Amino acid sequence: MKNHLYFKVLISLLALTILAALVVILDIGLKAASSIILVLFMLKFLAVAFYFMELKKAHVFWKSAVLIFASIFLGLVLLIG
Repeated sequence: MKNHLYFKVLISLLALTILAALVVILDIGLKAASSIILVLFMLKFLAVAFYFMELKKAHVFWKSAVLIFASIFLGLVLLIG
């Protein structure tokens, strides 16, 4: 059962990577493409952190620390860019 969940997460990570590659092909502008790719990167980062690094079973402090870091990082990069 656990391996089945890991396989689903792996497939979703591969799909997000392919989607990021397809965003580059679209002619939507550099800022829009980089913003979309950055959001996809954050989704992949959170999936790896929560599933493969076993953050789901961690203390609430560590879960919230990772989510706050990802939110602040994403917000700052999108605001600056």
